Amino acid sequence: MVYITRIEHFNAAHKLFNPNWSREKNEEVFGKCANENWHGHNFELFVTVRGIPDPDTGFVYDAKKLSQIIKTHITEKLDHKNLNLEVDFMKDKLCSIENLVVGIWNELIRHLPEGVVLHGLKLTETPTIYVEYFGD
Repeated sequence: MVYITRIEHFNAAHKLFNPNWSREKNEEVFGKCANENWHGHNFELFVTVRGIPDPDTGFVYDAKKLSQIIKTHITEKLDHKNLNLEVDFMKDKLCSIENLVVGIWNELIRHLPEGVVLHGLKLTETPTIYVEYFGD
């Protein structure tokens, strides 16, 4: 089995805020991330697919095609957007990096061609924080 990873970049703003809590409780739990004026990140999205290389191309899947799928269905929806307000698959969800990576997975998997197996996603929010998700 061979794994190939494509990395894409997007910038986006969000805030962590649970509407069922008071402002004080949100600030206690989320700190600066609950800022009512939002805050932003430079995200890096690592998309890994797996499979057996095609004998004619040597590819598990063409990385240029994978990049185009990611750009069309993920980064164009996220780049320079407010994740809480402008991203359909984050509607009514707490906009944590954990929920974001699951939302990206669910969106991306619908657009991969038959036979392309999505192995995992890694999403970096800062140089010291990232999440990984494997669909389970």
